[in-house]
Amino acid sequence: MRRIPFSYALASLLVLVLVIWLAFGNFQRFQTTPPDATPHSEADSRVEIVVQQSTPFIPQQIIQGQLTAERETTLRANVAGFVTEKPIAQGSRVEAGDTLLVLDNDALPERLQQAQDELAVAQAEYAGARNLRERQLISQPELLRLQSALSASAAQVAQLQNQLDDSRPTAPFEGVLNRVQVELGDLLQPGEEWGQLVDDRRLKGAAWVSQQQVGDLSIGLPVTARLLNGDHLEGELTHISNRAEEATRSFYIEATLDNPAGKRLAGGSAELTITLPPRQVHTLSPALLSLNSEGQLAVKHLDENDQVQQTAVEMVSADIQRAYVTGLPDPLRLITLGAGMVDVGQTVDPVTAEETTSAQPSSPHASSTVFRPAARTG
Repeated sequence: MRRIPFSYALASLLVLVLVIWLAFGNFQRFQTTPPDATPHSEADSRVEIVVQQSTPFIPQQIIQGQLTAERETTLRANVAGFVTEKPIAQGSRVEAGDTLLVLDNDALPERLQQAQDELAVAQAEYAGARNLRERQLISQPELLRLQSALSASAAQVAQLQNQLDDSRPTAPFEGVLNRVQVELGDLLQPGEEWGQLVDDRRLKGAAWVSQQQVGDLSIGLPVTARLLNGDHLEGELTHISNRAEEATRSFYIEATLDNPAGKRLAGGSAELTITLPPRQVHTLSPALLSLNSEGQLAVKHLDENDQVQQTAVEMVSADIQRAYVTGLPDPLRLITLGAGMVDVGQTVDPVTAEETTSAQPSSPHASSTVFRPAARTG
């Protein structure tokens, strides 16, 4: 009889053992339901907490904007004429009513004087006709004819007076004659541009804000404009658009800024910082934030009965070191260690940690919004 090799016998034995293990093995390892939760031990029920009061916080929105003069206008000719005088030099400051340019008047003063004399005659004739009409010495149509002549003379005087005024254009408001585009002898036509008047004693800071930002803004909020050279201008928010721009879905805003030194800033860019109303916030590490069952940012803390609570919060601002949130009770028993080991509603053994004071971080420089914490009080 042929002897079976030892290697074959060993392999057959291993296959037999495997079949027996599959038939009578521990099927509990393949159960579909999880095992019963192990009760939390005494060590798992201890958490470290910090008792914290809310602090004042002054949020700010920082946006990029452009500076323009509070008032500026393009000067155009109302009548045709040759430039005969330039009484104000380009770049000079003028008062409202100052004559900026003189055009040839085509003997307008003399024609105006003639029209005024004819008006005086028409007034005298009409006054005499009224007396005659009262005594029934002239007819009513004759009185009306003289009244029509009086009106025509008055209209002629007004027309010539306007033409004379238009030949000597004046400044509509105080400002700087920023640009003069004509020379002596140039012919101006009605509607032709010849200069620009700018009132830069106050400036407008124009910018666009997103839909998320505009809800926090209101008329009258303080605004600081930081210029490229580091200087600052102070002012307030004066306009918020009621409708978003269709292309960008952003809202147009304007701030009025004081320019007491009369600096040449109109047309330049500036960083506008809008200071929002102060809010009460809690300051904590971003690592203590979690998501609740609704997917909202939340924080775990203890109530007065040492039970774990999880409260949804609103993020006011955050950086890599601090998160500033609202919506938490005040004072707050914040769980700083062990929050991941306890469940909501569980009664725990709190251990109070000595709160350390750390320096406030510098304000984060976000693309459109940053916030600056106020000094802690109390």
